[in-house]
Amino acid sequence: MSRGHTDVPEPVTEACPITEVLDRVAGKWSIGILVAAAQGPIRFTELERTVKGISRRMLTLNLRKLERDGLLTRTVHPTVPPKVEYALTPMARELHATLGELVGWAERHRSAIATARAAYDDARAAD
Repeated sequence: MSRGHTDVPEPVTEACPITEVLDRVAGKWSIGILVAAAQGPIRFTELERTVKGISRRMLTLNLRKLERDGLLTRTVHPTVPPKVEYALTPMARELHATLGELVGWAERHRSAIATARAAYDDARAAD
C-alpha cells in the first residue's frame, strides 16, 4: 500500500491544543499501540497480533499519526525484505508511565465505580 493511500488529512480547526493531544493519545487504538511498543522495538506484524481487532489499514494510519506527533520512531533496517520497527520516544515513555498511573487508579476504584453505577441505576429505575 503506498503512503498516499493511507494519509489522513488533518482537520483545520482552532481547537484547544490540550483537547487535540488528548483526543490523539486516547483514541481507540493509540493506547494499545503505545502499550505494545513500551517493551522495546516492535515490528508491524507483532503490533498487528498484539492490538486485538485492529485492521492493517487502521494500524498503519495510527502508526503514522503517532510518529507524526513524536510519540513513535520508525526504523527501517536495510534487509530483504525490509525490517521495520517502531519504538516509543522519550515523550511517549513519559506518557506510558502516566497511563500506568491511570490504570492503577482505575483498578483501585473499580468496585467503588461499580457501586456508584448500581446506585445511580437503582435510583433512576425507582423514578
